[in-house]
Amino acid sequence: MAITSANQLELLQTAEAVAREKMIDPGLVVDAMEESLARAAKSRYGSEMDIRVSIDRKTGKATFTRVRTVVEDAELENYQAELTVAQAKQYMENPTIGDTIVDEVPPVEMGRIAAQSAKQVILQKVREAERDRQYEEFKDRNGTIINGLVKREEYGNVIVDVGSGEGILRRNEKIGRESYRPNDRIRCFIKDVRREPRGPQIFLSRTAPEFMAELFKMEVPEIYDGIIEIKAVARDPGSRAKIAVVSYDSSIDPVGACVGMRGSRVQAVVNELQGEKIDIIPWNEDQPTFLVNALQPAEVSKVVLDEEAGKIEVVVPDEQLSLAIGRRGQNVRLASQLTSLDIDIMTEEEESARRQKEFEARTGLFMETLDLDEFFAQLLVSEGFTNLEEVAYVELDELLVIDGVDDGTAQELQARARDYLEAQAKAALDNARSLGAEDSLIDFEGLTPQMVEALAKDDVKTVDDFATCADWELAGGWTTANGERVKDEGILEPFGMSLEEAQKLVMTARIMLGWVDPAELEADAEDPEEEVEGDVEA
Repeated sequence: MAITSANQLELLQTAEAVAREKMIDPGLVVDAMEESLARAAKSRYGSEMDIRVSIDRKTGKATFTRVRTVVEDAELENYQAELTVAQAKQYMENPTIGDTIVDEVPPVEMGRIAAQSAKQVILQKVREAERDRQYEEFKDRNGTIINGLVKREEYGNVIVDVGSGEGILRRNEKIGRESYRPNDRIRCFIKDVRREPRGPQIFLSRTAPEFMAELFKMEVPEIYDGIIEIKAVARDPGSRAKIAVVSYDSSIDPVGACVGMRGSRVQAVVNELQGEKIDIIPWNEDQPTFLVNALQPAEVSKVVLDEEAGKIEVVVPDEQLSLAIGRRGQNVRLASQLTSLDIDIMTEEEESARRQKEFEARTGLFMETLDLDEFFAQLLVSEGFTNLEEVAYVELDELLVIDGVDDGTAQELQARARDYLEAQAKAALDNARSLGAEDSLIDFEGLTPQMVEALAKDDVKTVDDFATCADWELAGGWTTANGERVKDEGILEPFGMSLEEAQKLVMTARIMLGWVDPAELEADAEDPEEEVEGDVEA
């Protein structure tokens, strides 16, 4: 099959027809045709030749050319596609390395096999162009809602026709026990778009929290306009959800705007989510206040926040406990997801019992270590003293405010506390040495004898051992496993060691050993673009 004038225009017409059908650039189809014709020509003239084909975009005329490159004599390998400077002088004046010589060659006769090969090349290139177009189209729509038609269901996964491509709604991304039939209309959230060898993969979801946020954006004009912002969403898909909103216009109530007249706006979202109950909560930058709102409809008596651990204790009236926890723990679980805090809920009675237990434990500590009677020990606890260090090293005036304590009594209390602490330190030091702790660790500034003892028990016996520790191994931390925060106990955590203090001590040890150059640390600190990511969530 030769490319004659009779079918030159047909090439362009075919290219335009394919491009229209696949919704791609006609130029890409013509490029594929040029490549396929070039391959056919190479099979005719020799695979070592550099044969190129150019199709005129107006007339459809295909021009076949042979290209040879001028190279140095020592680099000449392919005699069909390369030539030396001396050889090139036959075709051009003053040739230089890198020049090309282009000769037109006669068009080739394409046999059945060559034509079939050319067809495969064109189809492959068209498929690649189509996949690239689909990926470019849908990658920009990632994180948005899309409407589609159900094509089929495979092993619980729903294949959705989304126009110029197909998306997959996996079984775990469906709400409850949703089932669909072919040609059912479906609305989904585009969770991810990936470029894969078999074409772009569009992953859809109806359980993602972002799906609910986008639905509210469609139903509530104030959210779309940015007057109201959705700060957080927590869902138990198909059952219940909580959404936190804040208004940047004091005249607009964010909760009322999301609910709508007679609940029309929120009801539209509920209907789309198969009757999922939605609690709309006012967001507050004060975490305890936000948590109180998030636990609605339960009433909260008291909130105690531990910011370092990301944990919060909530005290509720006895009769409110079941309401605060919710059915199967749903209410407190959603509130925890919404606030990104671990929540411990206890009743007022349980909290009172715990406080009483702590009071008795501290009273017993002071009675035993300071040789005090119960009444005097209770006075110390009532004044806020929680440990011996506070008694030993507090300003004397703070002890004198206690009823019945004069200057002599205060000094005696501090002397007893210091004597006991020194005896404890000596015992800890002796035990640490018996465990093999070296003087380099014992004398390391920032570590108490009790800390050295705890390190030695954990087989950290030298400064070298200490320098290899991670900060979270010393101070403890929190990691997220399977969606739940898990506590990592630190060796020095019982002594109140914070992550920042642990980082400073470990870095000091590394500098002392010569592992780290202080100048490099200063340079890193001055470079704001360098960020260090930790694997452990403190």
